[in-house]
Amino acid sequence: MEKFYNVSSSPHVRSKTSTQNLMLDVIIAMIPTSIWGIYHFGVNSLVILVATVAACVLTELVYQKAMHKPVTIADLSAVVTGMILALNMPPQVPVWIPVFGGVFAILVVKQLYGGLGQNFMNPALAARCFLLISFATFMNNFSFSNGAASFDSVSGATPLASLRAIHKGAEAASVYSLQDLFIGNTPGTIGEVSAVALLIGGIYLIVRKVISWRIPVCYIGTFAVLTFLFGGFNAEYVISEVCAGGLIFGAFFMATDYVTSPITEKGQYVFGAVLGLFTCIFRLKGASPEGVSYAIILSNLLVPLIERITMPVAFGIEKVKKEEKKA
Repeated sequence: MEKFYNVSSSPHVRSKTSTQNLMLDVIIAMIPTSIWGIYHFGVNSLVILVATVAACVLTELVYQKAMHKPVTIADLSAVVTGMILALNMPPQVPVWIPVFGGVFAILVVKQLYGGLGQNFMNPALAARCFLLISFATFMNNFSFSNGAASFDSVSGATPLASLRAIHKGAEAASVYSLQDLFIGNTPGTIGEVSAVALLIGGIYLIVRKVISWRIPVCYIGTFAVLTFLFGGFNAEYVISEVCAGGLIFGAFFMATDYVTSPITEKGQYVFGAVLGLFTCIFRLKGASPEGVSYAIILSNLLVPLIERITMPVAFGIEKVKKEEKKA
């Protein structure tokens, strides 16, 4: 009788879930807000979406071919990066800007750090912040015409800009209704305006178990509570802040990135709370009415610390430490 155990190398637990399957679910979840953005803002939104995705995929392909590395475009992660970046673009932005951002996202933030799983911040978010700093005039121009609705440079202030004016004591007449904010009849970036489309996608990801509810719920919940406390105890104002801008989009599609968010359950709660705190500070006290992108990137940098303080103690370790202290 054989007295030795047969021990194989890891992984010992196998799953049919693959990176490609996960990324495909994320793509499907972004379809509702993509369709609304194209319908609401017109064909230029579709051009931006297609061009940005193509730039991300081609950049990854060319880099990996040039560096003689395995080509991984089939895992669809570059497609997801391109979609997230494109949906964060104003509908009238020149196409070359998101294309340039796509190259930056894949080449600088993803591939130069070792590829998928090695980047310390979300590539699409990093690219968006890079574009905001480099091309501020284009990235903050939300005037729009020729789509299902028109917003000129005067009346086209984003909902967040209007809410910021009210918070500082301006007239309340320019605020969009909650119905407009929920449906998406407002100016803004291509993928952030329709709260209902984003919630459909977010719920799909949770039901499919692609993401956990902890980060988005803690993020939005913390932000709502802090905004209520420090924004004038106005429930309608809080709901408007939640539905306006990129908060819902960021909570479900960017803050939950596997690579740049905590893996521990307690860490996810902490991460969501930190995101809510930073976003509230940036929106209520910062120079810009938005703040989601910067809040997520700043929180990404804190993930190693969050994981360190929330990592579960191995069974028996705590007892050994107590015994060592007694000795």
